[in-house]
Amino acid sequence: MKQPLIATLLLAGLSACASGPQLESDKAYRVEWIGERPLIDRSHLTITLGEDGRAYGSAGCNHWFASYQRDGDKLSFGQAGATRKMCPPALMEQEQRFLEALGQVQRWDISATGQLQLWPASGKPIRLWPEEG
Repeated sequence: MKQPLIATLLLAGLSACASGPQLESDKAYRVEWIGERPLIDRSHLTITLGEDGRAYGSAGCNHWFASYQRDGDKLSFGQAGATRKMCPPALMEQEQRFLEALGQVQRWDISATGQLQLWPASGKPIRLWPEEG
């Protein structure tokens, strides 16, 4: 009598593992790479996808915001806006690359290591990790 229950629980556990990590709404993700370049040391860029269709976060210097659309593994961002604080030139250049890269995103996936990847039509993705806490 216990064997069918154990088999059912085992199958449920396997199917949960098979679905793998998912892109979660209202969860902050920390950017690690923009295309082929890692972030400047100690800079902090984030993306949060709100359940209301609005994305926002830190672009390293300024706060950014944009609309987004998600359908399965398809993901796209509207024109990003940002606050207008000035920072050192290297951070401003990185911020501009990040905001431009967001506008090129067409799909997302989760790598074998659990890293969120936001892919443009061609080239390398924006790579992110879930924020701790």
